[in-house]
Amino acid sequence: MRLDKYLKVSRIIKRRPVAKEVADKGRIKVNGILAKSSTDLNINDQIEIRFGNKLLTVRVLEMKDSTKKEDALKMYEIISETRIEVDGQA
Repeated sequence: MRLDKYLKVSRIIKRRPVAKEVADKGRIKVNGILAKSSTDLNINDQIEIRFGNKLLTVRVLEMKDSTKKEDALKMYEIISETRIEVDGQA
């Protein structure tokens, strides 16, 4: 499944165009490698997303095209969620 679609279906990012934009700006890594929105994901891949001053790292557990909220929560596990320093601010 494409990275942008996975982020939308799993509800990590609510809209696919936003997921595509975030990926294409170089703010997402998959398994430590800078990823584009078209990057194919596999189970057990590790996704690192930078949201402003927050760094979210998740592991892909399953992939499905379901849009139910309870199914979306089972698609990934959060490995870490940390604040990062941006422009000298904590």
